Amino acid sequence: MKSAEAAALPEPGYLVSGMRKYYRIFRASLIERMVYRADFFINTILRFLPMLTTILLWSAVYAEAEEIRGFSFHQMIAYLLLVHISRMFSSMPGLANGIAHDIRDGSLKKYLVQPLDFLGYLVSYRVAHKTAYIAMSFLPYAGLFLACNRFFDTFPDAPTLAAYVVSLVLAFFIGFFFEAMLGMLGFWFLEVSSLLWVVNTLSFFISGQILPLDFLDEPWASILKAMPFQYMAYFPATVFLGKVQGAALIQGLLIEAFWAFAFFFMARFLYRLGLRRYSAYGG
Repeated sequence: MKSAEAAALPEPGYLVSGMRKYYRIFRASLIERMVYRADFFINTILRFLPMLTTILLWSAVYAEAEEIRGFSFHQMIAYLLLVHISRMFSSMPGLANGIAHDIRDGSLKKYLVQPLDFLGYLVSYRVAHKTAYIAMSFLPYAGLFLACNRFFDTFPDAPTLAAYVVSLVLAFFIGFFFEAMLGMLGFWFLEVSSLLWVVNTLSFFISGQILPLDFLDEPWASILKAMPFQYMAYFPATVFLGKVQGAALIQGLLIEAFWAFAFFFMARFLYRLGLRRYSAYGG
């Protein structure tokens, strides 16, 4: 006879079946997203147009200075280019609003009556979205970085490049579960769009998407670097540029992983707490 401990463990076949289920969701979502590849391609190209004015703006700022707060002109432009890559992974447009909408109109109950984890489904769907976006925007991004290669004075070595990739993957999970947490507020508030606009606007600035956090005076720079938002834009870009190295790099990745897990558990907690008061009207 099986022991109680062994009986409590899921069978390997059950785990494989569960993983296959979310792979199928990923595959179906990927096919759905690839239908709109022309839209992805055009929007990606149009998104790069403001970069021209950004280069002209910062060239004027650096006209009388070779370096500002540890960033040369070339490093500044390289940083702003790398922020595009960071946002490609960490930005989750429509995620929080979609969750709040499903809660409000009762659509959430379709996930409750199926052998499907709501957050697991959303992760699979969003990974498919990111995969399609990266595939369709690869050529425009490659062209942009090739045209602007003169701004990259050095290329990171293999360990630094590996750390950069890890930071981007963790940035995805931080961005996803943070947005999921905001969406879970729909269990308690009828309308969250105004709150989401305020939070996302603040996040755009304090994550370093407009300019490096080093440009802020103390103690603001240190305060923002202690928050999780820097890992959505600032931290990956500075890792690529070699401004975070050695023990500081390892520590930064560990803290980023901590925030990713913290947001995961908080999103899961809010979801379970919200289900206790969910009435499933509508849908």
